[in-house]
Amino acid sequence: MTSTAPRVAPPAIAPSSAPSSPSPSPSSSPSPSPAAAPLVARAAAELVGTAALVAIVVGSGIQATELTGDVALQLLANSLATVFGLGVLIALLGPVSGAHFNPVVTLAECWTARRGGPGVTAREAAVYLPAQTAGAILGAVLADAMFARPPVAWSTHDRGAGHLLLGEVVATAGLVLLIFGLARTGRSRMAPVAVASYIGAAYWFTSSTSFANPAVTVGRAFTDTFAGIAPGSLPGFVAAQLAGAVVGLGLVALIFRPGPSRSAGPEPEPAAEVARTHG
Repeated sequence: MTSTAPRVAPPAIAPSSAPSSPSPSPSSSPSPSPAAAPLVARAAAELVGTAALVAIVVGSGIQATELTGDVALQLLANSLATVFGLGVLIALLGPVSGAHFNPVVTLAECWTARRGGPGVTAREAAVYLPAQTAGAILGAVLADAMFARPPVAWSTHDRGAGHLLLGEVVATAGLVLLIFGLARTGRSRMAPVAVASYIGAAYWFTSSTSFANPAVTVGRAFTDTFAGIAPGSLPGFVAAQLAGAVVGLGLVALIFRPGPSRSAGPEPEPAAEVARTHG
């Protein structure tokens, strides 16, 4: 869960000796481009953002189970907290790092960049991925500590059934389709609301409750709570998420083809400008 205000770079300011550039429109973001931020700052944003996301997912799950024994209400509380928290994190950290918070999104963007599109480089991806994973683990530990639970307790919640893996393929494919679709149609500013809303819906319409994020999946193995996942279920879930990313990119290529019907529309934006992830 992603997943990414979105990363929208303002028009460059021309030197005084060069012809003046057009003034930015009122809707332009005043935030600097993520590419302009030092890599260490972007990595820190990914670590902190992923940690906060997992803390929200795990912490709200613990709180819900302590307040009610009704599983439907527990899931409702967990999903609502995730929707609100994810939207805020995307709006806050999107201008810095793109608010990936998700290795699937980072890898997908790196792939599109290698094929000539905008996105992160292999070097940047190599920094983002461990930052996201470390952040996810820290977030789970923090959530457990806030509720006076053992900081590390391996989850016993088995999620290895085939229908759950199918749910992860669907959830991740939909997330990638949304993120890159928004970017290709120049609507990345919708990311905080659109991505958070999708994740909230996917909590309910997928059998797996939509992890859709390898880093968050690893982090949730460190907590034996409502939101946890047994370590033995990790390989299947991560493989399903990677497969979902491939399906999602295929759908983007099929649906959002450049052509005359889109030539007069908004310019495509880097996919990293869109919210990404989930928990």
